[in-house]
Amino acid sequence: MKVMKHLKISIFLLFLFLLTACAPSAILAQEAPVSTEIVPLMSVTEDIPIVVEATLTAEVEATPSPRPTLTADSWTQMPIVPIVSERTREIYQRGLEMGNNPNAFSKVGDCQNVNSLFLGVFEKPDDFVLGEEYAYLQETIDYFYGSFSRESLAVYKGFNVASVLSPLRSDKSICEPTESPLACELRVNQPSFAIISLEQWWEKPAGDYEAYMRQIVEYTISQGVVPILATKADNIEGDNSINQTIAQIAYEYDIPLWNFWRASYVLPDNGLIREGDDNFHLTYARNYFDDPLRMENAWPWRNLTALQSLDAVWRGVTE
Repeated sequence: MKVMKHLKISIFLLFLFLLTACAPSAILAQEAPVSTEIVPLMSVTEDIPIVVEATLTAEVEATPSPRPTLTADSWTQMPIVPIVSERTREIYQRGLEMGNNPNAFSKVGDCQNVNSLFLGVFEKPDDFVLGEEYAYLQETIDYFYGSFSRESLAVYKGFNVASVLSPLRSDKSICEPTESPLACELRVNQPSFAIISLEQWWEKPAGDYEAYMRQIVEYTISQGVVPILATKADNIEGDNSINQTIAQIAYEYDIPLWNFWRASYVLPDNGLIREGDDNFHLTYARNYFDDPLRMENAWPWRNLTALQSLDAVWRGVTE
């Protein structure tokens, strides 16, 4: 009895510690008159990896066919908006047979994927402007309306590739006791697509990140959900090994890659806040895509290119 009591206390303390990761340090305020102003939104702290194996089902073959390894810089030349493969179409079609909702997508990610910043704006017509150049994207917004502002069970501050596979991080009021945030989100929402953007990692080998990400991708495919993997703007690890890993996995599994890094790289300061030791959070402006000054910041580009990627994948699997 004493052993069980101590074990329960240890698990509870670990859970409390995990909740402190990536906590917001400021709230989003009204945009200042100068449209190039940047607003730091959240601070970054460490999390603790939890190893939990993803349970795969046999409905969809998740293992990739052997493909050559990409060269070290190949990922930098990959397009921002993905090109849809035949394999991606097969995953989508299989998902429809499994009962997935063609009008739904899920988000899987950390604090840079919360609705107040990422995609939720597209269900607030007064808060974004597509402009003439991107007016075609309104059809995609209408088609997936409801998914943009939906609170994903697989998005939370401090989440990373390990956290989304751990039942300890699930919402116990909705999820099954042994269900991970990823499994819970896909079961509850039954999406046809999942935008997977997991950026923050520790001073750990890139191989650890890769092992977790492969579990995420294989589980997502096994549920008939098309994974859309995202590269990140920062290079906190120092050698771009995370982006290289993400691109390699997308290439091997022949699934869509949203190469956000390529969009942010050409922005001032690569689209990153350079104050203090940040170098992680993105520069902020309102999502007015016809305003050249606002488009010098990273957040409008993150939302725009994510929407373009969703549009390209949706059209690619249905047309």
